[in-house]
Amino acid sequence: MTQNAFAEAPMLFDLDEAPEAPLPTGRLPSYIKDHRKRLRERFMEGGAAAMPDYELLELVLFRSIPRQDVKPLARLLLDTFGDFNRVLTAPVERLQEVKGVGDAVITDLKILEASAHRMARARVMQRQVISGWDALLDYCHTTMAHREIEQFRVFYLDRKNVLIADEEQARGTVDHVPVYPREVAKRALELNASALILVHNHPSGDPTPSQSDVDMTNQIQSACVALGLTLHDHLIIGKSTELSFRAEGYL
Repeated sequence: MTQNAFAEAPMLFDLDEAPEAPLPTGRLPSYIKDHRKRLRERFMEGGAAAMPDYELLELVLFRSIPRQDVKPLARLLLDTFGDFNRVLTAPVERLQEVKGVGDAVITDLKILEASAHRMARARVMQRQVISGWDALLDYCHTTMAHREIEQFRVFYLDRKNVLIADEEQARGTVDHVPVYPREVAKRALELNASALILVHNHPSGDPTPSQSDVDMTNQIQSACVALGLTLHDHLIIGKSTELSFRAEGYL
């Protein structure tokens, strides 16, 4: 079918049945153009809360793929990774395995992910952590809750409990991350920090600590005591909630 013939018969196609192959260079078919216009207007009027994940993802893909119906790809990405957040945080190599995802899509998704992280980080850096605890938890969930592998971070604080450094110490597998207590303590001394907060995620979504989590925390606690440092907490970030070692009596 020629491009003109396709453009003249938009009512023959439901959006779910529209061709997935890129269209020839030229004018965007009217049914796709109208659909994009409606989604943009709905987003501007009602915000993200007015849109399901697949439509919000479509809005992102409009820029990456300007001349194609992106609804099938949006649904495929969500089916593959589970939800909007997991699409944004998916590793590049996993995204490359999805049919229809090219460099432009990956770049735009990673720009969005980086933007979300930077905005959340700006709310906690150089701020008094104890009084801004909710912002710190939001930051942890934004950066870690949807990752497919474990990540271990340390927040280093000064004597006024102001966050002076946020550093990733290690990355691991889906259920383990190597942590070296001596390196954590050594870095605190290099930064002239007085206190720290440990954070890592559980890709399974369940923040319940393992025995190795408890043992590692105890080792770091012992190193902190020996060096005159305060270990405020160890947070385990699940998909929708978190566990505090301090609140649960592990510290």
